[in-house]
Formats: sequence, C-alpha cells, structure tokens
Amino acid sequence: MPGGSIYVQQDAKFAGSSPQWWYEKFWREDTKNRQKSRAVKAAVGVVAGIGLSIRFDLQPLVLWALAAGALVAAADWWWCWRTYNATAVWRGRRRGEVITGRLLRRSLGRRGYRVLDGRAIRGQASIDHLVIGPGGVWIIDNESWSPDTDIAAYGGRLFFGEKYGSKEVKPLVDTAAAFAELLTRETGIEVTITPVLAVHCGSLPRGGSVTAEGITLAKPRVAARRIKAVPDVVLDAEQIEVLARTAARELQRV
Repeated sequence: MPGGSIYVQQDAKFAGSSPQWWYEKFWREDTKNRQKSRAVKAAVGVVAGIGLSIRFDLQPLVLWALAAGALVAAADWWWCWRTYNATAVWRGRRRGEVITGRLLRRSLGRRGYRVLDGRAIRGQASIDHLVIGPGGVWIIDNESWSPDTDIAAYGGRLFFGEKYGSKEVKPLVDTAAAFAELLTRETGIEVTITPVLAVHCGSLPRGGSVTAEGITLAKPRVAARRIKAVPDVVLDAEQIEVLARTAARELQRV
C-alpha cells in the first residue's frame, strides 16, 4: 500500500471500509448541519431569554437574551462533543486501559487499594487491571463496541445487540478463576476475584452497568464507583500487601 509499511500491520479502524472510518467521515460531513441546528437552537434561546427578561423585568433585556442564546449554543456544542468523544476508544483515538487505569487510581488509591496494570499468568490470558483492596479483588478488562450496540441481559444471559455475549465474556471469567487459584495457592489467603469489563462505547442500560453470566459490564467511572462503594472489608492491610507483592512477582507484565 502506498505510504504504508510491509512490516507494520494496518489497524482496521483506519481502513476505508471500517465502521470507524465511516463514522468519522459522516461526522465531518454533518458539520454544517450541526451548525445550522445549533444556530436555530440559539435563536430559540434568544427568544426564550427575551420572554424571561420581560417576565422577571431583567435589564438590560438584550444582554439577557444574548446570554440565553449563547448558553443554549454552548450546551448544544458540549452535548455534540460529548457524544463524539464517547466513541474515541472505539475509533482507536484513545486507549481504554489508560483511561480506566487513571480513574481507578484517582478513585481508589487513597482508600487502600492497589492497582496493577497489564498482568498475565505466564502463557495464559492477560488482563488490563488487577485491583486489590479492602473490599476484595477484581480484574478489569477494557472493551468497546459500536455506539449503536445495545448491551443488555435477558433471562440471565448477556446480549450484544441480537447476539449472545457468552463468547465475549467467558475468557475473562475463566481468567478471574485462574488468577484467584494462583493467588490462593501462593499466599494461603482464600481469594475470590470478581471480573469486570469496562465498556467505553456501546449502549448500556440506565445506570451504566449490567451483570450476568458471572461478570459485570460497566462504564469505567461506574466500575470504579461500584468498587469504592463495597461496604464489606474482607482483606486487611497486611493481606492486601501480601497479595499485591505476590501478584507483582508471579504475574507476568504484558
């Protein structure tokens, strides 16, 4: 391919036929429509500002009207930007593990939790984050689906759109069991590991999480918040230190 390299495999996200490429193309092409829509909304905001100024006798009337229009335009811009930015990981523009790792440390670091990134049992599956703290142990991986993919649970089974989600999550559930067995064997501390899949793009139910088939799928902020909210203390400071040291020694960095 002209301008490419025979030694570096191309990322499908940037290929001309990928959903990500088309998403960005349509987004750019729709810029003028968004600007026209924003102008209309701002005009409505100006009219509403005039009405409110008259109703509450706010002066100067023109200043309040313009302020209302600007506020509506700014809110519309923020909403459009937020919607587009939410797809950044799916589009390959940001790394999900970096985002989640930062959130975990910011939310849990001062509460006695240890976060180890990029770990694997030698020769077996890897995970993005291992979290060890007073509330227990979690492994967290990062994944992203297209914005229109509905993620839900029906009858105890996970669905991604119209497809079963078992194949997507089973490897992480199995990895959690393998990690728990290794840490229990090496430390003598009975360990149960909860698997979590941090979802960066895709439509989750209201509340930002869903649990089924032995795993929780949640937005990164929701995942960190749920770990922090665990009320039970199952590990003391000494056990946390032993488990963290053992994990750092026995689990391979990836």
